[in-house]
Amino acid sequence: MTRRSCAIYATGIVCAHLLIVGIALVVAQVFQTMINSRLKQEITLTEKSQMFESWKNPPPPVYMEYYFFNVTNPEEFLAGGKASVKQIGPYTYREYRPRENVTFLENGTKVYALNPKSFVFVPEKSAGDPEVDIVRTVNIPFVAVMNELNSYSFYVRPVVSMYISSLGIEIFMTRTVHEILWGFKDPLLSKIRKLKPDVDEYFGLMWKKNGTHEGEFVFHTGEQNYLDYGKIDTWNGLRKMSWWSSNQSNMINGTDGAVFHPLIDRNELLYIFAADLCRSIHLAYVEDVEVKGIQAYRFAPPNDVLMNPKENPTNAGFCVPAGECLGTGVLKVSVCREGAPIVVSFPHFYQADPAYINAVDGLNPNKEEHETYLDLQPTTGVPIRACKRAQLNIILKRVPGFPKTKFINETIFPIMFVNETATIDDDSASQMRTLLLIVTLVSNFPLLIVGLGIILLLVLVVLFCRNRQKKNEVKRIDFTEAFHSFTTAKDDTAYTQVSDKLDDSSEKPANQPMKNGSYIAMSPVEAQKC
Repeated sequence: MTRRSCAIYATGIVCAHLLIVGIALVVAQVFQTMINSRLKQEITLTEKSQMFESWKNPPPPVYMEYYFFNVTNPEEFLAGGKASVKQIGPYTYREYRPRENVTFLENGTKVYALNPKSFVFVPEKSAGDPEVDIVRTVNIPFVAVMNELNSYSFYVRPVVSMYISSLGIEIFMTRTVHEILWGFKDPLLSKIRKLKPDVDEYFGLMWKKNGTHEGEFVFHTGEQNYLDYGKIDTWNGLRKMSWWSSNQSNMINGTDGAVFHPLIDRNELLYIFAADLCRSIHLAYVEDVEVKGIQAYRFAPPNDVLMNPKENPTNAGFCVPAGECLGTGVLKVSVCREGAPIVVSFPHFYQADPAYINAVDGLNPNKEEHETYLDLQPTTGVPIRACKRAQLNIILKRVPGFPKTKFINETIFPIMFVNETATIDDDSASQMRTLLLIVTLVSNFPLLIVGLGIILLLVLVVLFCRNRQKKNEVKRIDFTEAFHSFTTAKDDTAYTQVSDKLDDSSEKPANQPMKNGSYIAMSPVEAQKC
């Protein structure tokens, strides 16, 4: 057997084995199952500690952008006209949110943590100086007092109204952005504090929220079921809330939005518990996106999250008292936040009833600037990019006993909205791409084997054809050489015809011998005598 034949047979054997093994692995999905099992399986406490190290100190920078609605026609609104606002901002703060007091519970199946948040102003990402810029907005402490006095006797309200007017306090106030955000000493609250010492005389939308946490959380680690990874078990010791009017609405569902289980499917709904909204919301798949070279699924709240209970009966539980419901796109949260009649929505009443949008001039809702969404890497469940957008509003209406409100048309008045954004940093993105590349190579290893087998099959065909062609050429050359040798031999062995008659003796000398064949001229030699 020649060396060429050996190579052909070896290539054929290797090719056959690769194809058989590769196709068997593809059909059995061995490597994909192995990866999925690794993502789902139980992990050791050491591995868990390493995994939660990044969870404790999330690397992507989080930014809070605050936008305010400056009221341009307060007198016209109080006279019964439509309010007009102008958006100012953003005023951007870097948010730091490490998890503290992380403690594993119940053999590592749960973890306890606090999540304090602190904010640092970022001037290069802001539109102005919050300590200098002025904004005119609704005097929320005044509205809270009027709302509280609704339960008092009618005769008490005019007296309180005159007293408040004597202090020079109006329905609209003018303050710096910093004061409205981080707090100021309110003159009305200071007077009330003298009667009720438990009332805080300072007011601010973010008052006492810099450096504080939103409560005590206990999370599932996913050790028993990977689908429970990151889900909230209890919040402030509660497994369900009590201020909404149905058991379903009071449920604490999902994660806190920082992590999700691996192997996310496009068809599933993801739940997030938002402590600032006092409820859980769900997100649905929207589209595939790419962030810094990483493929991700985009999830966003669908239209039915804040839909009117007439169109989505499951939202009836968020009407408090039961039956007193607002329209589509808004949620009254004053049930869990005592004081003013606070209402939350998406910025500029995005996805809300057009009546709320048309009630105020200067609003322009659009998907690009006002949609809340999460971009998640589906294999790991890690958020790659997030935009949480929410608007704070207050209900302004006529309050009997307060003459300054007698011409007001009831309006859900926008105060400000926040855009909380986070995008994976470059180092983490590079590590993620490397991890996903390894996962892709391992999961597609059977396909690589099949591909290599196909390549060797092509090589085998080429070798076989060339070997066949080589043999044909050898045979052709041997035939040509044989034919040429035969022709040459025939030319070299030609003979003279043999005579069939004896020569006429009379014409020859007597001593000339008889000859047969060709005549060769030779001189006769005489015999020598002894």
